[in-house]
Amino acid sequence: MKRKTLRHADPIEGRMELALNPGEFIPDRACFSFVGGLEEVADETAKLIGTDPARAAALYETFLAGCYEKAEEFHDSGGYLGQFVAGLIRGWIKARQASGADPDETAVRLLARMDNDPCALCYEVEKDAAKAFNKAGMAAFERRIRARFEAASTAAPTPGRPPGREMEYLRRRSSEILRTLYLARKNVAAYVDLTTQTGLTAQDCHALATLLAARRKPEEALAWAERGIALDPENPHGWVRGGYELTRLHRELLTMLGRGDEAIEAAWADFRKEPGKYSYDELMKFVPRTGRAAWHQKAMDAANGGDLSSLMDLFIETKEMKRLAELVRGATDQAIEHLSHTATEPAAKKLEKAHPDLAARLWRAQAMRILSAAKSKYYNAALSNLERARRCYGRAGLATEWADTVCRIRVGHRRKAGFMSAFEALAAGRGRASQPSFLERAKTRWGVPDGRGDE
Repeated sequence: MKRKTLRHADPIEGRMELALNPGEFIPDRACFSFVGGLEEVADETAKLIGTDPARAAALYETFLAGCYEKAEEFHDSGGYLGQFVAGLIRGWIKARQASGADPDETAVRLLARMDNDPCALCYEVEKDAAKAFNKAGMAAFERRIRARFEAASTAAPTPGRPPGREMEYLRRRSSEILRTLYLARKNVAAYVDLTTQTGLTAQDCHALATLLAARRKPEEALAWAERGIALDPENPHGWVRGGYELTRLHRELLTMLGRGDEAIEAAWADFRKEPGKYSYDELMKFVPRTGRAAWHQKAMDAANGGDLSSLMDLFIETKEMKRLAELVRGATDQAIEHLSHTATEPAAKKLEKAHPDLAARLWRAQAMRILSAAKSKYYNAALSNLERARRCYGRAGLATEWADTVCRIRVGHRRKAGFMSAFEALAAGRGRASQPSFLERAKTRWGVPDGRGDE
């Protein structure tokens, strides 16, 4: 079939439409490669900013409209289209600025797009916009957001609606955008002034401390970090967006100010409270190189009474196999069976050679966890675990333990017919039949030589 020729005023629009492939649904697995095709056209558009910025701006607007239209034919759990749209908006802003367009008009049009965003393709796009704005563009956009914030702060409740709910959202959203802009401009004074109107959070303190640290003002940065930690007495670690970022920054600032001993003591207190590989890594980051061996020994001696899974991870990470063995030996079967295979499997592999009896317990626990949960799609994994457990029991001379395991499974899981037939073969000592791989089956079926040559 002859491919239809697309007629557009601008030849790049034709390539744009071909790349968008209108009418074709894009499944999740194809999103990455599809967006890669869009980026090729976006690169062509970007090259025009230096030579014909007005044309580039118009093309960006067309491309944005096309992306919103295409979003209805897109299943994008990875957010690739949203990331691409953010890049288009950066390019659009740069093109308008290069063409001498009115910055106030650019701000108005950007806000209109952010407000009319049914597919959430502009989620937090202000972060990308802040990277693209020049000084005049940033000032114009900031004025518009500031006006919204102040209007929402002083608005009276709407009759017949929940009091102030819409205005409260607008106020909160505007304050988030202002924070982003002040961070981009490194405007500490404006950021602090905003927090006096909205309330100070630990995240604000982290942002301000980071800005001040970058300005080589560690004393002021430390004060903000300590203020952030003090804001929430029930959360002394200063949790910020999924990590101990405020606490980590606080310790780094202490070290910069020659108060490294305080940073070490704080990290040590955290490790003793929750011993694990992450708190260990945090501690060792602040310990002086010459003292690491002593601190390692001190940490290992103090690592007890913590979460079983965390301690397993810690001892594997630090290659403390003797301590790992003692930990597993002291744990009950019930406790081990409650652990995820992400903890027990690495431990079992580490212990197989020197402590096969303990490795057998861990392999058995993984299988019992699957069987108790009746996760039929993992029964093959359970059989593999039990096969390794049987071998380990054999090497350890614990035939009775394996017999007890067989008895327990027969009594507790006899109704799992799909599992028991294969398990009985394993229990009889025949092992699991080795299944040929996909390629081995293919070579056998289609007569492909095994590649080893004549014997």
